[in-house]
This record gives sequence, structure tokens and C-alpha cells, in this order.
Amino acid sequence: MWPILAGSIISIAVFAERLFYFHRATIHVGEFLKGLSNLIRRRNFAEALHESAGTPGPVARVIHAAIIRHDAPRAELRDIVQEAAQLEVPKLERFLPVLATIAFLTPLLGLLGTVAGMIDAFGTIASGGAYATVTELSGGVYKSLLTTAAGLVVATPTFVAYSYLSSRVNTIMHDMERAGIEIVHMLTESRPISGIISFQQPDETMREIEARQDL
Repeated sequence: MWPILAGSIISIAVFAERLFYFHRATIHVGEFLKGLSNLIRRRNFAEALHESAGTPGPVARVIHAAIIRHDAPRAELRDIVQEAAQLEVPKLERFLPVLATIAFLTPLLGLLGTVAGMIDAFGTIASGGAYATVTELSGGVYKSLLTTAAGLVVATPTFVAYSYLSSRVNTIMHDMERAGIEIVHMLTESRPISGIISFQQPDETMREIEARQDL
């Protein structure tokens, strides 16, 4: 029972910490990108960097990494966004394996406690012989089944918490992917046209013009 109790305390602490982290990390991506698009369109990258740096969460950090290298080619910007997103994934999935381990381990611990209790109960019957009463036997079975019940009570909400937090991770990863694609489009489309197209006449046409001038 003590390992099961310790697992329940750990699962509650991990769930509370992850819930608070995801609450701070979640932003409204559409509104945030809309505000940055106006700054990027005006080529005001300093203020855009200030806005992205002041916004908490992995989505803002991915956007910040792209804005820092706003002059890079499109292919390089995509690589920068992907690398920044990959660095954020371990932070999002932090402590989630602990919840998964507790959800799978506590029923096994409960079953182990039940088996150990049954062995002890039948050991009492074997040692007492005919003097072992039904009350003693039922009491031992009752105590041994408590561990299985406790393990299931801890494992069920822990697994639900793990599934919920995993869905939050997937949502934030989708937001990072969306923000990365849109910020690359914004940065590349806001660049001024640097090349000037000049139309030159062929050499034969130039010779004809010079010949006419000589005549």
C-alpha cells in the first residue's frame, strides 16, 4: 500500500505541474500571428522580436527563432522552425512518462499485494489446521483485496490524466507547426524585390540601328 500511496502523490503533483505549465504555454495563435503580421509587413523586426520574446510558450519561441533569421532563405527558415520546434517537444513531454509508469505499475503492485495477502492467509490456515476459523480466513482475504482496489483507484485517474495531458501536447505541437508555416510565409512575402529586370536588345538589332545611323 505504501508504494501505491507514493504513486498517487507523485501523479497528483505531476498533473498539477503540467496543467499549470500548459496553461501558461497556451496562447491564441491566430491573434498573435495577426499582430505580428502587421509588424513584419512594415519590416519592424525589432518590435516583432520584442513581442515574441515577451510572450511565454513554445509557439512564441519558435516564431522568435524564425524572426531572428528573417533574412535567411526560405528553405533555411523552414529548417530553423523545425529545429526550434523539436527542441520544445522534450519540454512539453516532461514528466509524462512518469504518469504512464504509475498508471501501469500501480495495478501490478495491487495484484502483488493481493497475492502476498492470500499467501499469508492460507499460510495461517496451514499452520492453524482445524483451529483456523472462517472469520480469520475472510479477514485475510479482505485485507489482501484492498491493495488491488487501491491500485485500480490510483491507476484509473492517472491514466485519464496522462491521456488528457498527451492531447494538450498534441494541440500545442499542432500550434507550433501552424505558427512555423505561417511565419515563414510572412517573412518571405514581406521581402522587397531587390532585382531590377532590364530589357536589352539583341546584338543584331543593335547593329542594324548603328548602320541606319551611319546612313
